[in-house]
Amino acid sequence: MSAFLFVTPSWDGHSWAKALRHVAPHMDVRVWPDCGREEDVHYVAAWLPPANALKRFPNLKAIFSLGAGVDAILSDPTLPSGIPIVRVNDADLTGRMSEYIVLHVLMHHRQMRRLADNQSKRVWENFDQRPASAMTVGIMGLGVLGTDAARKLLMMGFKVVGWSRSAKALHGVRCFDGASQLDAFLNETDILISLLPATPETDGIINRELISKLSCRGPLGAPVIINAGRGRQHVEADILHSLDTGRLHAASLDVFASEPLSTASPLWAHPKVVITPHNAADSDPAVICSYVAGQIARFERGEELVNLVDLKRGY
Repeated sequence: MSAFLFVTPSWDGHSWAKALRHVAPHMDVRVWPDCGREEDVHYVAAWLPPANALKRFPNLKAIFSLGAGVDAILSDPTLPSGIPIVRVNDADLTGRMSEYIVLHVLMHHRQMRRLADNQSKRVWENFDQRPASAMTVGIMGLGVLGTDAARKLLMMGFKVVGWSRSAKALHGVRCFDGASQLDAFLNETDILISLLPATPETDGIINRELISKLSCRGPLGAPVIINAGRGRQHVEADILHSLDTGRLHAASLDVFASEPLSTASPLWAHPKVVITPHNAADSDPAVICSYVAGQIARFERGEELVNLVDLKRGY
């Protein structure tokens, strides 16, 4: 018997199981920790799995990540070797992320926080509004998510530059790559978007030094940061310091090193910070389970899995 197991301690695994049973009624679907016979489990779908959870299944054939990130899976030192790990690459998730990016770029560009504050005080203030073409948006991470966001921002009229670990070519986007070109990319960037994967190299990358290299030539007089990648990538104290000194105009943060964000964090009350609860691109169980079921069907027919994680690169 071939069983499928959801390992999602921070999510309702039963809602995911219901969605998978709907698209694949023939599957034996189980929800951790009620694994049944461990040797029956051939496929696992995981999000923030507990340490040691995935090593228990001797006949495991594939692991599916239920979100865009895979760092929580890869951080398990007991992760069984040789088992393919599949990333979610679905148009629904990609579209949701681009919606979030466009929303927050426009919010800062059109100074909606200032307008909302004026409304609360009943202040009628006209101030200079520049066109999108006056603003350069820099995207760190030109994978599927970054590429789609770049295309949609270009459609809005923004100038877009991009930076990635390896060289990329994207029509309409001036692309930079590698450590040697990071400073040049930052110097062009008025609004910085982080969609980088979580790796040891990207931990803490958004720090005071990086912020100091961002452009101050844009319409807002100081740069903006939007982090919808991973929370480990920004240094909270450095963002707060840069906001308070005026080196940073504003920040939108969807991800944090520790979630949920502590109620004691000064980010909550900072007037220049927008906080969202890691919902930039929620995973829809119906959509993701259809994707997973399709992958398994192809794999069972002898075809190769797609969107595999490169263990050496960490994503």
